[in-house]
Amino acid sequence: MLQELSHMDRITQLQDEIQQLLMIMSTSIAYLTNRTNFIQVSPEIPITKQRNPDKYDTPDVFEANKKELVTDLIRKAKQVEYLINSLPEPEPEEIQAQRLQQLEDEMQLANTEYIQAVNRLKALHEQVTELLRSMLTEVNAGLVDDTNDSIDAGKEGNIMVNSRDWDVSMAL
Repeated sequence: MLQELSHMDRITQLQDEIQQLLMIMSTSIAYLTNRTNFIQVSPEIPITKQRNPDKYDTPDVFEANKKELVTDLIRKAKQVEYLINSLPEPEPEEIQAQRLQQLEDEMQLANTEYIQAVNRLKALHEQVTELLRSMLTEVNAGLVDDTNDSIDAGKEGNIMVNSRDWDVSMAL
């Protein structure tokens, strides 16, 4: 289980690193398209539009920033590659199928135990209900002699019923 959590941490790290890599890529593209001046790349196609000089960087600054963006991009790509390589090899399908079958068997056993516990609880509830009905019927019918019988409410919600015929103790 701990090993699986460790793998999940790596996957979360990988997800974060990929998100940062995509952010660097989009920022780089935005910088490269917005902070450069238009240049003529073909003698047949003239430049028809010029940017305002304060809207683009000088060629030296642009080249330095471009190199920095490439360095950041490569560094982040290597971090992503390292995290990918540190992930464990996937289990063969047969082992995964066995593991899933084992988990399903355990789940069915737990479900069976749960159903048995619920049924036992229902049976006990029915017994307690019948006992209380019987006691109340005897009290209401005047069958209980008040001098020999007692009902005490003890500490923490415990109830003790004493009679010459039976004793009942319940914790509520």
